[in-house]
Amino acid sequence: MSRVKNHFSIKNLEHLSGIKAHTIRIWEKRYQLIEPNRTDTNIRIYSLENLQKLLNVTLLYNAGMKISKIAKLNEQEFNDNVKKIALSSSSNQKALNLFKLAMIDFDQNLFTKTLENLLEKHSFETIFNTILVHLMNDLGVLWLTNSISPAHEHFLSSLIKQKIHSLSHSLNSKPVKDTSKTFVLFLPDNEIHELGLLYLNYELLAKGYKTIYLGPSVPMKSLESLLEIQESLYFVSYLTVEPSIDKIDDYLCDFEKIFLLNTSNNLWLLGTQTQYIQKKYPKISLFRSIPNLTKEV
Repeated sequence: MSRVKNHFSIKNLEHLSGIKAHTIRIWEKRYQLIEPNRTDTNIRIYSLENLQKLLNVTLLYNAGMKISKIAKLNEQEFNDNVKKIALSSSSNQKALNLFKLAMIDFDQNLFTKTLENLLEKHSFETIFNTILVHLMNDLGVLWLTNSISPAHEHFLSSLIKQKIHSLSHSLNSKPVKDTSKTFVLFLPDNEIHELGLLYLNYELLAKGYKTIYLGPSVPMKSLESLLEIQESLYFVSYLTVEPSIDKIDDYLCDFEKIFLLNTSNNLWLLGTQTQYIQKKYPKISLFRSIPNLTKEV
């Protein structure tokens, strides 16, 4: 059995391209831009080639080209226009589409080539905050709508993590420039979504700070050993699932008692769960995004 998803419903195409199903049907009927197959019950089934064509049509359409003009392009003209826009400095949508195609086809080479092309023009910080963050947000929607499988999401997340690990490793060999803060990055017990935390670790290293990266699902008790090593720690965590809404203040109260009271330590938090914090904690700071946090340092 092929490991590549190669048949899609019109709803899959809608979620992957951002073009409404109604519009896709109009483009099919009026302009014959893509030609789906049909099941025995007359339901549209789209191929991987259909998806690739639609993503490229979307690229041209979002760049300002009228759909009637796109439909009149021959294959060479179509490909030339796609290439021209793909090479333009503002082609974030093209990169998003290529990353999605790499994910759908489990194509590591396409992912790597797309990222390398972006790195020729932009810093990794810019790429992450303007493209990869949007990509991961899209993946969440695609997974919830069954447009992709968990394997697709894990494949793409793994490739992004590999790149961040590689960049962070090169920074770890450089001397610490700023000794005023040491950051301890961790996720609470049973919290496993570490991509944001991993990227934040890279950002802090790039700014010259010492970091201690502990990663996902760290029990609170295991953090106590850090208190014996160094004072004035900045604990940083990303709360997307854990602690649960009804337990988050209990967790923070315990953390405050053990790690913050009568110390120079602080706790910095990001993530959707922070909106459910009810109490005020003098030494706990909340941040809406990674850029907001990095401005603070």
